[in-house]
Amino acid sequence: MPEIAIIGGTGVYDPSILTDIHDDSITTPFGEVSFKTGIYNGVEVAFIPRHGSHHSIPPHKINYRANIWAIKKIGVKKIFATTAVGSLNPSMKPGDFVLIDQFLDFTKSRITTFFEGKDGKVVHADVSEPYCPHLRQVLKKAAGELGITAHMGGTYVCTEGPRFETPAEIKMYARFGGDLVGMTNVPEVTLAHEAEMCYATVSMVTNQAAGISQTPLTHAEVVATMEKNGANIKNLIMKSIELLTSVKEECHCASTIAEFGGFNI
Repeated sequence: MPEIAIIGGTGVYDPSILTDIHDDSITTPFGEVSFKTGIYNGVEVAFIPRHGSHHSIPPHKINYRANIWAIKKIGVKKIFATTAVGSLNPSMKPGDFVLIDQFLDFTKSRITTFFEGKDGKVVHADVSEPYCPHLRQVLKKAAGELGITAHMGGTYVCTEGPRFETPAEIKMYARFGGDLVGMTNVPEVTLAHEAEMCYATVSMVTNQAAGISQTPLTHAEVVATMEKNGANIKNLIMKSIELLTSVKEECHCASTIAEFGGFNI
């Protein structure tokens, strides 16, 4: 069973970084999830394209709970996720990677928890450190060895989508301390946190946000930047898998909700 999963965002649909690839599916309480598993460097890895293999699922329609539940069910302990983002921070330029450490949630219609009180269980998860510090250090080390620019830390503003943000919204997010803006990291990160798995996100800056960019925003621009840098993001994640055991594991991700009896499937 795979202990590592990759959740590929926009532009990261291709699991060909793995060998011995085969299709799998699993039925969850939230719907069926199809995914691929393969081998990298002797390690079994699960791969899920967040938007579907042909980018057919918009951000607000992604079945986040099903995806995370399925990943947990098959035995995964560590998740590397990728996201395409716009930048509010002048130091984070198109083509740069950011190893985010905080988020601001501006989504509107998404269910952000597995625990809705239906079984009499209410969980208040601590998200002081939403992204696994161990995986983030591994990613940092991998970026250094590969010579890839990766900012250590940044605040991801998650919006509902699928539209891009207005310049007024971007100005507000920047005043609130946001560095990057995207549409998919919440509730994925909080659900992974509740499911007691290590989770880290590699955000690739694809454009300057609305009002900062001198040109209108287009999805084609986002995809083009991701494709241009696709090799780098894949190399970064693969190198991180190689280095997992070389960085001392100091995190509490596996006991995030121990106070409430843990996450049981």
